[in-house]
Amino acid sequence: MGTPTFRAAVVRVPNGPDSIEVIDVPVADPGPGQIRVAIAAATVNPTDIGVAAGFFHSMGLVNQPEHTGLGWEFAGVVEASGPGVDLAVGTRVAGLVVGFDRDYGTYAEQIVVAAADVVPVPDDLDLPAAATVPLNGLAAAQAVDLLGDAPAGAARLLVTGAAGAVGANVSVLARERGWQVTGLARGGDEDFVRGLGADFTARAEPEWEAVVDPAQLNGEALKLIRDGGAYVGLRPGMEPPTERGISVASVITAFDSTRLADLLARTSAGELSARVHAVVPLHQAAEAHRATATSGLRGRYVICP
Repeated sequence: MGTPTFRAAVVRVPNGPDSIEVIDVPVADPGPGQIRVAIAAATVNPTDIGVAAGFFHSMGLVNQPEHTGLGWEFAGVVEASGPGVDLAVGTRVAGLVVGFDRDYGTYAEQIVVAAADVVPVPDDLDLPAAATVPLNGLAAAQAVDLLGDAPAGAARLLVTGAAGAVGANVSVLARERGWQVTGLARGGDEDFVRGLGADFTARAEPEWEAVVDPAQLNGEALKLIRDGGAYVGLRPGMEPPTERGISVASVITAFDSTRLADLLARTSAGELSARVHAVVPLHQAAEAHRATATSGLRGRYVICP
């Protein structure tokens, strides 16, 4: 009998979607403090587009001799656990694998991770929806943390890409910190953005106190901020240069089990929106990347191996 394997999507020589291939990977048993999760859903995010294109390889952030894995966030079912783990086999979980330099990621039929890097999924939240929460939800929450509470009398916040997976969460969470949120999105997304409790604009004028920039308008977004305001982006190291006393920061998304559990519960309750655009099988990862690279998606592609 040969070594058991599972399928995972990787890139050997990154060159965009056409470089994605599905390979067989040997099954590994979880060690102390680890679990093996049968992945039910993994989200396609802009970060994955950058990995497949070689963007992060060119920055020296990837050093895999054979192939590089794709995917950061996932949801699935615990199928094995190592010593010292309390999670029972069969528990539905969602989690986040942070970092670019991996031989395989969450675009896979299974993954071995630290038990501390997952949290249980509420019973009434389906796994494809849950898979969109760890990276997108934590990025939004941590972006709002960087903003902090709205200053008295200076609370006008513009959220770019407000109909997207991160922007929609920012629009809700920032209101809870006292910000008067306006979402910048396409005209067809007005009803959705207003349904988040935000105001809406399809064309922003200057003089905002702050901008959170999931759409990565960068320098164009900075022009919209008044002197002494604040800018929060989602690409560390790619921020626009500061000017006019504007504070500039970017989210470095970190796993936070307590925060993720809360985000999943709030998504389950309908307080936050799960942004699933479409569900596709693993062998269509390249097609999902091509579609994600186009503008105008109102949610994420989710791969269900």
